[in-house]
Amino acid sequence: MAREESSATPGWRTTGERIDALIAASGSGGAIARERSEELVRLVSDFYGAGLERLLGLVHEQGRLDDDVLAALAADELVAGVLLVHGLHPYGVETRVEQALESVRPYLGSHGGDVELLAVTDEGTVRLRLLGSCDGCPSSSVTLKLAVQGAVEAAAPEITSIEVETPADEDAGAAGPLVPVDSLFARLHAEHGTAGDGASWEVVPELSGLESGAVARVGVGTMQMVACRVGTDLFAFEDRCARCERPFEGATLARRLGGRSGDAILRCAGCRAHYDVRRAGVCLDGDPVHLTPLPLLSDGAAVSVSVPAAVAP
Repeated sequence: MAREESSATPGWRTTGERIDALIAASGSGGAIARERSEELVRLVSDFYGAGLERLLGLVHEQGRLDDDVLAALAADELVAGVLLVHGLHPYGVETRVEQALESVRPYLGSHGGDVELLAVTDEGTVRLRLLGSCDGCPSSSVTLKLAVQGAVEAAAPEITSIEVETPADEDAGAAGPLVPVDSLFARLHAEHGTAGDGASWEVVPELSGLESGAVARVGVGTMQMVACRVGTDLFAFEDRCARCERPFEGATLARRLGGRSGDAILRCAGCRAHYDVRRAGVCLDGDPVHLTPLPLLSDGAAVSVSVPAAVAP
């Protein structure tokens, strides 16, 4: 049964994107038509949300809503996403943030790093401590933003900000937000000119004009990469599916049902595997694999990718 549900997931993963497209299309009939479309979606969503809330209440009244059932609901991606939209998720924000961090720890560990949850404030700020170092990565801050920020935001969309503390910050008695990418870019090029550990930053002109929702396969030296843009955010990975090990030819980007507009799922056209680009390319189909992220930096005019010395031009 679990495998059958998994094979049916591509449809609901793209439903949210289709709803947005239909609402946008209704705008061609004028502002009133768009407003009515948005109201219709809102009313239907509220109707089913009320039904779900009553359903959970009935199950609870019958004494069937125990810890095992709650865990099963939270573990199912589709059910958890719908419950989250309607404010019915069985776990609080701190528990969900902890689970999100746990999901990316294998990736961080493979780079010699880890992350610790310090607190979730009443104002909705998540405070994290970055531990260790990301071996082979040009910047632990870039890796943290890629692997952790997206996972936390997807698990707890109600948070307002994420603050990160490093061991150096702790010694100084200060904590601050993620390092701005533009500042990091300027510092790396001005002071070092390389990405560290023998790697170098190579400008990739094809990425500057990449539109939101688009996927591009690009060659840099002897390295092949696949990149996609979600809103203003740009992500890049080695051009190899972690499950079938084939290039991402024909890959598409979609949004999961119940997720926010910023959610992004990269789908392999060969084996139909799904990867969460905001969570360092973790596979969403139950396989313990993930893509290999490539750090990107932008100075506002050009986009550069970290290229290992062995494959640099």
